[in-house]
Amino acid sequence: MDFNEFYQQALKIKNLPLPGEESHHKMSPTMRIQWLISNDIQKRNPKQAGVLALFYPDLEQQTKMLLILRKAYEGVHSNQIGFPGGKVEEGDRSLEETALRETFEEVGVLPTAVEVIKELSELYIPPSNFMVRPYMGFYPEPKPFVKQQSEVEALVEVNLSDFLDNGNRIEETLSTSYAKSIDVPAYKLNGYTVWGATAMMLSEIQDLLEQVL
Repeated sequence: MDFNEFYQQALKIKNLPLPGEESHHKMSPTMRIQWLISNDIQKRNPKQAGVLALFYPDLEQQTKMLLILRKAYEGVHSNQIGFPGGKVEEGDRSLEETALRETFEEVGVLPTAVEVIKELSELYIPPSNFMVRPYMGFYPEPKPFVKQQSEVEALVEVNLSDFLDNGNRIEETLSTSYAKSIDVPAYKLNGYTVWGATAMMLSEIQDLLEQVL
């Protein structure tokens, strides 16, 4: 889809209510939903993080969305697909500022070059005890991305049409923090299996975009 057309249409989501859990549950293992019902998240005092779903034109002016493959490391999100973003640091005045700062650090996008159009529903991630707030933004005049070598293994630039194609929603047998070898809903994008919190956030974005495109 042409980026200028996408931009004009997608701006309409500013006025739409967030579908929240209804969207998240579409891409959530049943055991996660049950876990959330039986646990008091606030008692766990979760850490805060912000991430950014970034949409931009490629050289042919077709719309892309940026994901990243994280480096392998000693941690629960090692070698997983996610959005640019990370935890709140001292000096961040808001979660939106956190998301923009982290995006600059991880992929080199200047915060002033991004138009944030929607704050999305927060999502709790039990394995790392993070409450994550996603934001959706436009990057209309993109410069070449610059990977943070210590954290980003690869850039995953997804065609909007592939993201919105329900044929790319799959189920895959994976091991999660809840159970071993269970069927997990996921997206198959650019050859990668995108599941867990990122898939749940993508589901909300997809549900919003489908109302205006």
